[in-house]
Parts: sequence; C-alpha cells; structure tokens
Amino acid sequence: MDKKSLYRFTGLTLLGFLLSSCTIFDAFSKASSVSSSSSSSRVSSSSSALPAASSSQEIESGSSLSSTSGESSDISFHFLELGNAKTGDCTYIKAGDNDILIDAGSYYDSYAAISTAINQYCTDGKLEYVICTHAHADHMAGFTHTGATVSDTSGNGIFYNYKIGTIIDFAQTNATSKIYSYYQCARDYAVKQGAVHYTALQCWSESDGAKKSYTLGTNLTLNVLYTQYYDTVSSDENNNSVCVLFSQGNDAHFLFTGDLEADGEASLIAKNTLPKVKLFKGGHHGSYTATSAALTAVIQPEMVAVCCCAGNQQYTSGADHVFPTQDFINHVAPYTKSIYITTLGSFSDTSYHESFNGQINITYHLGVAVVACSHNDTILPLSDWFNKKGDLYDANTPNRTWPSNGAPLS
Repeated sequence: MDKKSLYRFTGLTLLGFLLSSCTIFDAFSKASSVSSSSSSSRVSSSSSALPAASSSQEIESGSSLSSTSGESSDISFHFLELGNAKTGDCTYIKAGDNDILIDAGSYYDSYAAISTAINQYCTDGKLEYVICTHAHADHMAGFTHTGATVSDTSGNGIFYNYKIGTIIDFAQTNATSKIYSYYQCARDYAVKQGAVHYTALQCWSESDGAKKSYTLGTNLTLNVLYTQYYDTVSSDENNNSVCVLFSQGNDAHFLFTGDLEADGEASLIAKNTLPKVKLFKGGHHGSYTATSAALTAVIQPEMVAVCCCAGNQQYTSGADHVFPTQDFINHVAPYTKSIYITTLGSFSDTSYHESFNGQINITYHLGVAVVACSHNDTILPLSDWFNKKGDLYDANTPNRTWPSNGAPLS
C-alpha cells in the first residue's frame, strides 16, 4: 500500500470511529450559501515545534462534531465570514449541547450572514451564552441595528432574534459611540426577555450570581480569565476586551482574547496561569499590536484562526500594517504553520472581498482536531496571497514571508 493510500485508509478508519460515537451536524453540506462542494477537507497537523496533537483524518467539508463521547464532550469552533469587506470578529461555538456566540461584527449588514451560519447548527433558536468582548463596531454591530432605541422590540440583530441565556461583556469602556448606545438598547431588550447579564469582572469575582467557570458538558468548561482592565479602564478600548479559555479535558485548551493589545496581553500573562493551547483566535485580527511574542511563548498555539479581510487597508494605508501583519506571523510561526484566515480583501479596492479559507470550521474530539473550512484548507504560508509579489509591495517582494525560525512547511 503506497503512502497516500495508507493515509486515506488511516483517516477513514478513524473517521468511522468518530461517526460511531458522535452526532454529526452536517449543516454546511446542506447549505450552499456557506459551503463549497469543491472544498478539500483534512486535519491540520501540529507543528514539529510542539508534541503532535492531530492524526491524519478525512471528514466531509463543513461537518461539525459536537456530542458527548468517552472522556469529554466535543467542541466545534466556527469562525464566520461576515458578508462584506470589513474586518470583524464573530465566532459560533457548539459545546456539548450549548450554542455560544463570541462577538458579532463587522457591521450592521453582517447580521444576515451571521444568522444564516448560526441557524445551520442552532436548531432551537437559543444561544446559551453570548460574549461581547469590547465596545467596537467590528465586534458588536451584529448584535443590534442602526437607530436602535429602548422601545424597540424587533429588528435585525442577534439580541432581537434569538432567545439568550447568559450575556457576558466588558467591565470597562470609554465608548460614547452611537453603536455602543444601540448595543446597550439591544442587550437590555434581551435581558427583559429573560437573559442574564454579567460583566467579565462579575464573573471573575463570582459576584451577583456570575461564575468564573461554566460547565458546558462532560469535562468541558468555559473559563473567564482576568486582566487589570476589568478593574481599571484602559485608554485603548481594545485592552478592555473580555478574555476566555475553553478547556476540554485536562490538556486541550482554546484561547480567545478579543482585540487585546500587547499591554493587555502582559496583564493576561501576569494574572493567570495560561496553558499551551490547541487553538488561538488570533488577537486583533492579526495586527502588529497584538499576539505578542511574550504571549505566544507562553501559549505556544498549535493552530491559529484569524478573522480579517486580508490585504484590505480599512484600518491603515501602510502595507506593513494590513492584516495579517508580518509581526503577527513572526510571533506565531515558531509554534505552528497551521494559520487560517476567513476572508480575502484587496489593497487597492476596499469593497472587494472573497473567501480566503472561508468559514473556518475546527472540531475537537478528545483533543484531536478536524479542520473543514468552507472554501479551502490551505494554510496561510502556502496561500497565493501570502506569496504574491507586486501586490502590497514591489514586483520582487511577496506580501508576507515565512521566518527562518518558523515551523517547517514541508
């Protein structure tokens, strides 16, 4: 048996085990709007810089595992595309029987794309947990709608269209924007409908009924972490971000830090005992100001998902600072080559967007990862955009380069 056949036989054998012990939520294969029939599907192996965490497997593109099996409940992460060329964050998570949403960017018109994606998995119209990390439009606009008032009882926005269990959001903010006001109106409406609202500080302090750790299934938890900016407001709104860690069993951990910047990451490191993580949601969309070398040295991520419109100059006119930045890559590369990006933009046309990897779907069964993105599973350093010349720079310079100390690409 040749090597390719052996890999396929091994993968199909393990997939048979998974299918026999898990419930398959095969939603995206049923919804052509968020699935691509031509997508390849495979598991991304961890870098040689870390102990191997994944076996070679194959699974139908877009499938999601999320059930209790053996030692722990399964968990699947879905990093959503947002229907426009604006960078923003929105992650849907299926954890045991719980439906969870972290952030709802990037703009008001993203609600349609977000709800379409959620509805492929959430069949009862209820989100058990909703987390809004901080008061920026690219993380909260989809929760509400433009012009929202305290008297609104309907309209676009997550809080008006889903039953919400628990809302966890930022303890501090300097925001005075209209979008923040609209968010407050929508959140207060959800509370009137029965949702419970806590800040991250209440969770960390376990006050007023809030918890530091929420049980999501068998050996599966959502843990609210702490930074100093839960107590003291930062002048940089990004540093007020809520940070959470999902844990599956004893050694599979998944970290979300919103748009936390290097200063906030330093506090996160100092105030918590952070483990090495299987998955990290790239900080601040792959900005040069976040995902610091200090943080990656501690968490040593095996896989990184970045929610951004790659190459778009929405937040900067300088090629060095468009997402994902070279600094971000340099800090992640020593630990993993498995970096995935949701959307591709254009440096010259800020309205242009198409799928990069598309919706990034990553499922963990007993700590083993299955990657099945909606467009393709090509890792960032092997992508056309990464290696393209004459785009961000001159005809001899690629958009980004893989550092010499990076994980081997072969």
